[in-house]
Amino acid sequence: MNHRRIVDKTLETFLILLLGILVLDVVWQVASRYLLASPSKFTDEIAGFLLMWVSLFGAAYVTGKNQHMAINLLERKLKGKKKKTLRLIINTIIILFAVFVFLIGGTWLVYTRFHLGQISPALELPLGYVYLVLPISGLFIMYYSVDNTINELTNKIT
Repeated sequence: MNHRRIVDKTLETFLILLLGILVLDVVWQVASRYLLASPSKFTDEIAGFLLMWVSLFGAAYVTGKNQHMAINLLERKLKGKKKKTLRLIINTIIILFAVFVFLIGGTWLVYTRFHLGQISPALELPLGYVYLVLPISGLFIMYYSVDNTINELTNKIT
């Protein structure tokens, strides 16, 4: 089993787990509000955090599958070397975005949340843990984009 399949399977499993917890959390939120007439205080906050994690890890996952949102009008019109060059440029832009926004910006955000001691109101969880999703998902996006670039350069189909 190659490295990419291991990363894919790990990310898939983690996303399934997160989505399952999110569904259970929302079901409990609705049940406690309407059936028990006593809304749970923490479920709304958990749902927000989980939605952020599912979204960002999901973005990394679809980057690995080359199914991320794209306007591919130009790519469909190009052939051969021009198409390959465009894909390399796109992967480079994605890598730069992941480095500057997710890794550098996300790491700064995590550091400052821990340094300032910010905690979430309902769960009293340090927000640095919540925002760890940014640099971690950035690493996944970088990994996939670098791997896609290598595959493009070696003419492998991903």
